[in-house]
Amino acid sequence: MLDQNILSNAALSDAALDQLFLEARTHYAWTDKAVPDETLHALYDLVKMGPTSMNNSPARFVFLTSDAAKARLKPHLMDGNVEKTMTAPVTVIAAWDKTFYENMPQLFPHSDGARDMMKKTAETNGYRNGTLQGAYLILAARALGLDVGPMSGFSIEGVDKEFFSGDTARKDWTANFLVNLGYGSGEKLFERLPRLSFDEAATIL
Repeated sequence: MLDQNILSNAALSDAALDQLFLEARTHYAWTDKAVPDETLHALYDLVKMGPTSMNNSPARFVFLTSDAAKARLKPHLMDGNVEKTMTAPVTVIAAWDKTFYENMPQLFPHSDGARDMMKKTAETNGYRNGTLQGAYLILAARALGLDVGPMSGFSIEGVDKEFFSGDTARKDWTANFLVNLGYGSGEKLFERLPRLSFDEAATIL
C-alpha cells in the first residue's frame, strides 16, 4: 500500500516556484564559483527519480568540468555559444542511449516483454524520454541552487564522434542538447520574452 504522505503533497512555496520557474533565467555569464563533483552526483540522483515510459531512463549525461574536456567540445559549437560555454564551470552533454532497451530487465523487471517492446520503438521512446530527463536536469539544477544555460547550436555529429564513437561503453550514445551549469553573474541576461497565454496554448475539454 502506498504511504498516504506520498498522495498528499502540499504546493511549493512562492519562493520555490520563483526559483524553478517564475524568476529563473537562461544564463550566459558566470561567476568563478566552482560546482563540486558532489553537487553533480546529487543532481543526477534527483534527475533519475523523474518518471519515464516504463522507467526506461534512456538519458545519459556527460559533465564537462576540465579545460581539456571543454577544449574537445569547442570546435563543435556555433560561434555564438563558445564564450558562454568555455566560461561555464560545467557543461553537460545531455545525450541518450540508442540501445537503452538493453537495461529494461533491470529497470522494469516485472515485465518479460519490456525489452522487446522498447526495442521496437527505440527511436521514438529514446528521444522523447531522454529529452524529458534533460528537462528534469534543468529543474533539478535550479532546485539545488545552480543557474542553467540550456542550448542547441552545436554539431551533434561532431560531439558524437568526439565523445562517444571511440568509447565502447558509450558508442551507442548520441547528443541531444547542451546545458551550461554554474552560478550566474547576472550579466548579459535578456529581457524576458513574451509567453503564450493559456487560451493560446491550452484548452480544457
